[in-house]
Amino acid sequence: MATDKLFKVFGTSKLNGEYKVRFANDVMRIKVLAKHGHEDITLVELDNPTTKYDGIKQIALLPEFANASAQAAITEYLEEKAPKAPKATVAKKGVMKPKAKAAKVAEDDNVPFTA
Repeated sequence: MATDKLFKVFGTSKLNGEYKVRFANDVMRIKVLAKHGHEDITLVELDNPTTKYDGIKQIALLPEFANASAQAAITEYLEEKAPKAPKATVAKKGVMKPKAKAAKVAEDDNVPFTA
């Protein structure tokens, strides 16, 4: 995760026809969202502060967010922000580079091959 901030209020809102998840520390965030043109604002306050990702996982199961639009926004967020598994270190396979450089030989059709 990019941040360790904790939030208590989670939900969804629609702005310009697109639903997105929202985070806040106070339910008064509803007033700010409405003032900026958001519609269909649904926010809930969780019992304990939590990270964005964990909070969104929790609200995904609540009946307030059972509609298709809210579930689509929640699913999109969870897929986009899912923790990535640490990359395993694997030995690289490949061609070993020579230690000394080979001298370039000019090709001449008139010179006989000698071994």
